[in-house]
Amino acid sequence: MKKVLKLFDYIENSICVICILVMLSLAFANVIGRYVLHSSISYTEEVICNLFVLLCVMGTAIAARAGTHLGLTILTECFSIKTQRIICFCSNILAAACCILIFYLSVQMVQNQIQLKTVTSTLQLPSWIYGTFLPVGALFMSIRFIQAAVETLKCKEEVVTT
Repeated sequence: MKKVLKLFDYIENSICVICILVMLSLAFANVIGRYVLHSSISYTEEVICNLFVLLCVMGTAIAARAGTHLGLTILTECFSIKTQRIICFCSNILAAACCILIFYLSVQMVQNQIQLKTVTSTLQLPSWIYGTFLPVGALFMSIRFIQAAVETLKCKEEVVTT
């Protein structure tokens, strides 16, 4: 199981690095093209916006893995350690359930895009190519929130986030 999670770590990190590098390169090339060649690259906005979606969902999965996702602790800090752990476990399970719902709905969205043969506005690529970013990210987020919930149960120390 640890090897599978290490593989997920590698995949998540690699996807984020590739997204950032491609986004940065395209934005830089577009700026250079605009100011030096007085002509911009037409498809950069489409690619950068869609890669940003992938980056966000994968970043959320990484944050869930590290336990650094957003949490409001002002109320939970008033409770005992055992109650904090229960609240943290429940919030991670709720987050995983939301991600599973997002996964299910986004798979339906991709199926609709394939069935309707929709294409993107600039590059005229099939929409499902970019559409798959959401279910892939939701799958990773689900796995990581479930992992965080399990680790909350194992944890003997004070729970810091919910």
